[in-house]
Amino acid sequence: MADNDDTDKTEDPTQKRLEEAIRTGDVAKSQEVNAWFMLAGATLAIAIFGGDSIVKLAMVLRELLGNIGQLSGNGFSYLKFSGHLLLQTLLAISPLLGILIVAALAGNYVQHGPLWTVEALSPKPGRLSPISGAKRIFSKHGLVQLAKSIAKFAAVGTVIFLVVYPEIPRIKLLASSDVTQMMPLLLKLVLRVMFGVCAIMGLIAGVDWWWARHSWYERHRMTLREIREEHKQSEGDPTVKAKLRQVRRMRLRKNMMKSVPKATVVVTNPTHYAVALQYEPGMNAPVCVAKGMDLIALKIREIAEDHRIPLIENPPLARALHKTVDIDQEVPPEHYKAVAEVIGYVMRLRRRAWH
Repeated sequence: MADNDDTDKTEDPTQKRLEEAIRTGDVAKSQEVNAWFMLAGATLAIAIFGGDSIVKLAMVLRELLGNIGQLSGNGFSYLKFSGHLLLQTLLAISPLLGILIVAALAGNYVQHGPLWTVEALSPKPGRLSPISGAKRIFSKHGLVQLAKSIAKFAAVGTVIFLVVYPEIPRIKLLASSDVTQMMPLLLKLVLRVMFGVCAIMGLIAGVDWWWARHSWYERHRMTLREIREEHKQSEGDPTVKAKLRQVRRMRLRKNMMKSVPKATVVVTNPTHYAVALQYEPGMNAPVCVAKGMDLIALKIREIAEDHRIPLIENPPLARALHKTVDIDQEVPPEHYKAVAEVIGYVMRLRRRAWH
């Protein structure tokens, strides 16, 4: 049972796992949403600018047919005329191209927001494997893509049939007429087809977006072991944390021992506790510069003796100070009286030594 828990991806992905996937370019993305935005953009562009663009393109075509016989055999004249026609063509369709570019960008933006990464472009040998390709084709994802393609083909074909079939008699009547007379009807039919296809493709894109999001989420599900490893990395390995605490304690102890020579007095238990206090005129209250128990207390007393710092035995006060005062903190008010008596006694000893 434990082995299955460590190999089966039964757990929801963590936020960290999802953010890491997005950072590497692995996002929930539906190509149908992109296709719908492009189709909707093309429909909008044709509805707004289609008539003007067709008129401008007709003028370009008329200019081409009217001047092609007058061109000389000079290659430069052909190049100049071709450049002029190309520029006019681009100007005619530029509104359509502009809307299509915006639609393409919007299709990606609404799915995963702005994303800049090159990791998704890096070559992956697994994608070139025929076996992996076959697995993708016959996988659940491949079957869904096949069903989606069939649904799109059937839906688009049905829309085209329903829109065009009733207009076939009119199309036959206009077949022998001038092209300019047919253009309004053709533009109307194209727009009706595109609006119908947009509606159908919108439904397909919505379903496909849900499926893409669901598949992406399922693909990043985690095993219990992965959850534990990630938690260990985020919270810190207990072994490493214990080692760091030990290092910090050693550094603190080393720095603390350096401060013992600055002490005014060391209050002892006499053997189990030692608290070094510093007091200078002008200070609000004495400050604890070092404290410890057992071996550390012994080391504090040894340093104090080497520097001729008075050792005062007061077990209750030593225990109380060790419990309530941290390093570099002032003595709390409830111990002022007892500490003041000790400091006063040390000061009197100093004055006697001077005299």
